[in-house]
Amino acid sequence: MTSRATLAAACVIAVLALTCRPVGAQALDTSSQEALGTVLRMLQEPAARGAAIAGDARAGAADTQIQSLTHGSPALTQEVYELAAQIFEDIARSAGGDVQAINQILARAQADPASLTTSLSPATLARLRALAEKLSAPPAR
Repeated sequence: MTSRATLAAACVIAVLALTCRPVGAQALDTSSQEALGTVLRMLQEPAARGAAIAGDARAGAADTQIQSLTHGSPALTQEVYELAAQIFEDIARSAGGDVQAINQILARAQADPASLTTSLSPATLARLRALAEKLSAPPAR
């Protein structure tokens, strides 16, 4: 992974870590599935995300990092958050819905962002690489 891709992955991991609080191992029941849907909507919908960021200093700090990485581009920022949602879905799938396993994947990825690739689908990996290339390009003036 390039250093810019690693930075992009690290920002996405920070966002995911903020939205996934550690809880005991469990399969996704109806309530958990609804909670997952809420998190995914928060990541994908700017208004919901803005409300969540406004109420959490750590989320605000992660958003500031993302804004810096995307040079303040609303389109690239949205793309980062949508990719974070896709990555979270991949992680949940690869963990079989086990929240403890999801937390372990996220903890491992925080220490080693490249390890995240083992939990991602080929389509998500391609999307991550494409986003890393966009983020590596000089900012539009």
